[in-house]
Amino acid sequence: MAKLEISYDKSKIIAAEKTREVKALENRVKALEKDLSLDKPLGEIKGILWANISESISNMWRSIQIIYEQIDLIAAAQVEIQKARNLLGHMPGQANRLIHFLNTKTSEELAALDIRDRIATILTVKRVMTMKTLMQDLERKCQDMQVEIDSFMERFAILHGRGLPSLVGNNECLLRQDEYQLRLNKHATNQLNA
Repeated sequence: MAKLEISYDKSKIIAAEKTREVKALENRVKALEKDLSLDKPLGEIKGILWANISESISNMWRSIQIIYEQIDLIAAAQVEIQKARNLLGHMPGQANRLIHFLNTKTSEELAALDIRDRIATILTVKRVMTMKTLMQDLERKCQDMQVEIDSFMERFAILHGRGLPSLVGNNECLLRQDEYQLRLNKHATNQLNA
């Protein structure tokens, strides 16, 4: 009976050891599965990417501010262009005809029309043409700036579509850099915890 008890105890010990070995193997398999799921390395890579994105945006913040200031300048210029258009009306077309008229008349004919100084009158008329030219130059410059702004906005829209937070607040104005950094950090934290 003693022999049987010793044999029984040994088998209990062996069974307990086997159970421990099986549990250790199960734990090792779970650890390997976790490693194979790449959660930890991917999380670290995401963290590095968000840190690089944050640094890049911080480095180019001055350029972003300039772009948003240009948007405001273009809007103000468009108002001034419209005012100039309203003020000029049909005068630019008439100005050319008036200069031609002044250049083809004699001094006596101009005096009869109460025009005493041909050159001063021509210079006054040329101001209309100068204003038209300045308005057209301003319009072209605004269009060129708008093309550059649209190009930037299209590239940023792609990033925004991939999860980068918006640069503007609820009032459609550019956020301050510190406000955007907070928004970006919060978004990155949410992405890393997802």
